Amino acid sequence: MEIVVGITGATGSIYAVRLLEALKENGVYTHLIMSHWAKENTVVEAKYSLDYLEGLAGEVHDNKNLGARTSSGSYVTDGMVVVPCSMKTLSSIANGYCENLISRSADVTIKEGRKLVICPRETPLSPIHLKNMLCLAEIGVKIVPPMPAFYNNPSSIDDIVNHHVMKLLDQFGINNANGKRWDG
Repeated sequence: MEIVVGITGATGSIYAVRLLEALKENGVYTHLIMSHWAKENTVVEAKYSLDYLEGLAGEVHDNKNLGARTSSGSYVTDGMVVVPCSMKTLSSIANGYCENLISRSADVTIKEGRKLVICPRETPLSPIHLKNMLCLAEIGVKIVPPMPAFYNNPSSIDDIVNHHVMKLLDQFGINNANGKRWDG
């Protein structure tokens, strides 16, 4: 399996770090694309070095490189996750504005009919944000915002993050032992 992971400058980079760790643990080959502000946020919020994050990926692509493999539909992947997804990137994807490699790779994922999962990180949501999400949902993009569950009795931030990563992995049929599921 091969998945593109886009990380934008919205808050919540810990979700991306944990997703990359889980994908690597499951033997999934990843293409990592980070925006400038994603790099800044990861160091500030998640306390991880960029070297560590990049070491989790199979390949790292410069967000300015519109000639990277993931920008072409002839390069086949199993899909893409944008986590966290800023409202700027959400708008770019919803409106086909391919100004960088993250939005171009998402555009390619959509046009090729592959699975695209986005994790919008903003609150409150404006009508413009909601319209952009609806536009994407109507064409099959999965909108999976990081909303904590409490039925699993989380006792730490790690529990909350692991639960969300489980939901992301579920979109690709990848099992995650770190998330607690509802058992009735």
